This record gives sequence, C-alpha cells and structure tokens, in this order.
Amino acid sequence: MQSINWKNAIIAGITGTILFDVFGFIANGVWWDIPALLGEKTELGLAYGVFSHFGNGILLAILYTAIAPSLRGPFWLRPFIFITAQTLALVWFFMFPLLGAGVAGLNAGPMMAIGSLIMHWIYVIPFIFIIHRGFSKAK
Repeated sequence: MQSINWKNAIIAGITGTILFDVFGFIANGVWWDIPALLGEKTELGLAYGVFSHFGNGILLAILYTAIAPSLRGPFWLRPFIFITAQTLALVWFFMFPLLGAGVAGLNAGPMMAIGSLIMHWIYVIPFIFIIHRGFSKAK
C-alpha cells in the first residue's frame, strides 16, 4: 500500500485551485467569484471564502492522492474521471441546488453546467504532473 505524499497533494491542490480561478477570471471576468459567493452565503466575508475555496482544493487533491492508486485506466485520465464524478455529485447535485441554481445550475443556464465541468477539468491538470510524478518516484 502506498502512503500519501502530502507535499505533492497540497501543492497540486493549491496549483489546481489557482488554475481554476485564473480560468474563471478569463471566462467570466470576475476574480474570486467562488470565494466571494462562499463568503457572502456564510456571512463570514471574503477571507473565509478564499480560505475555504483553497481548503477545498487541497482536500480534493488529498482525497484523490489517497484513492488514485486503486483507480484504473491511464494515469493521465484518472484525475479527470475523479473530478468529473466529484463535479456531478457534489457540485451539480448538491452545491448548485443549495445556492438556488437548480440541478447542474440549469436555472442559471446550460453554460453553468458546462463551465463548472471545464473549470474542474482545468483544476486537475496539475494532478497529472505533481501527484502522479510522486507516484513514479516512490516506486
């Protein structure tokens, strides 16, 4: 059984979250829209929103690092399968309805569903280069 490379998981989570935010800014012209929304909905402010947004990015990377060795398929495809399942289950069917956007965000339009999936695919790109590189070095 392989142990978690915490450093690589944390770096991948932070890097992925930065890519997620940069792509979000390019796509909609708003910087830190997700952290702002989190801070607003919790009434705890932007600092809390940023902390929880990056904390979630790190937590997902740690979770992926823990289960990646048991996933099947090419190493470069595994993060995309993982994040697609996470996006469908937790974003489309939990977060969006919780925020009033409906299932998959369809109350806000079909681009919300597509955009959220693309942003999460961009988020996992560092997993291929940072987390899986750590797996190959451990062998």
